[in-house]
Amino acid sequence: MKIDPLNDRIILRREKAPEKSAGGLWLPDNAKEKPLEATVVACGPGAWVDGRRREPSVKRGDKVLVGKYSGFEIVIDGIEHLAVREDDIVGVIS
Repeated sequence: MKIDPLNDRIILRREKAPEKSAGGLWLPDNAKEKPLEATVVACGPGAWVDGRRREPSVKRGDKVLVGKYSGFEIVIDGIEHLAVREDDIVGVIS
């Protein structure tokens, strides 16, 4: 399935949560923290500001930081993704 986000929406794929704790214990799925790092999968064309479209500041393939409770989760082809507004992205990891 292909998805094209609208306006300033961005589709992200979160990085995998670690399987073990710092002490070496295996973590069950419900005990894992949601990772803050994600990869941009798709970007909308940008938001309308003063009658002009403002390009998004991220592009496909960028590694970004997002808030723990940002956006909403969607499933695309059996893989969990996160749909956020551009304002929910904290920064780009270089």
